[in-house]
Amino acid sequence: MNDDKMIDENCRTNGAGHGTAHDPRGTANGAGHGTAHGPRGTANGEGFGTVDGPRIEAAIRELLAAIGEDPNREGLLETPNRVARACQEVFGGMQEDPSLHLLKQFDEPGNEEMVIVKDIPFSSMCEHHLLPFTGRAHVCYLPRNGRITGLSKLARCVEGYARRPQLQERLTRQIADAIELRLRARGVIVVIEATHTCMTMRGIRAAGSLTVTSAVRGWFMQDLKAREEALRLIGIRS
Repeated sequence: MNDDKMIDENCRTNGAGHGTAHDPRGTANGAGHGTAHGPRGTANGEGFGTVDGPRIEAAIRELLAAIGEDPNREGLLETPNRVARACQEVFGGMQEDPSLHLLKQFDEPGNEEMVIVKDIPFSSMCEHHLLPFTGRAHVCYLPRNGRITGLSKLARCVEGYARRPQLQERLTRQIADAIELRLRARGVIVVIEATHTCMTMRGIRAAGSLTVTSAVRGWFMQDLKAREEALRLIGIRS
């Protein structure tokens, strides 16, 4: 695979106290996030706090002043409230366990062939600069004993993990781990292609650059031909 593709083939932690597919409480991002009013939160069982709108509004007013703007200027008067409302949506995945969408399952006896959903659009927020990254996720899994989930549930799982302060590498891994855990899939491949505004509008300003990450689980780690077929169907050259 190309050098810009980073393959994480192990269900391992990421060095920040996060769990694996077998400990879904720790697969979010940095367990131990606090609420606006306390050191730890329990909004969704993963240690995240709730979104505090008034605190966000106060912070945005301070940010505007800190960059030299006038928070009381007519065009900015409603900006803090708009940002606070946007945060409820942009970071809404912190208030749910996205893997639970995959519990909507169906039995299709004898079906153990690949299931692939390509080009799932998503938007997320880079936790390093709080700037957006957007792209497409491609999901492939091998059912176990005919256990499958609704196709839309895969997209909802992607969306849920994306709507958090994220890293693309972690997002890729979380989706793969969730599918492996909830569906007990025999094999999983997740590939994400995204453009990061922290690279295109600041710093190196590398317009047009694309970051590709992948996570491989189960049978696809062992069977090179199966992995190559899955990547070919997804549209990624191995």
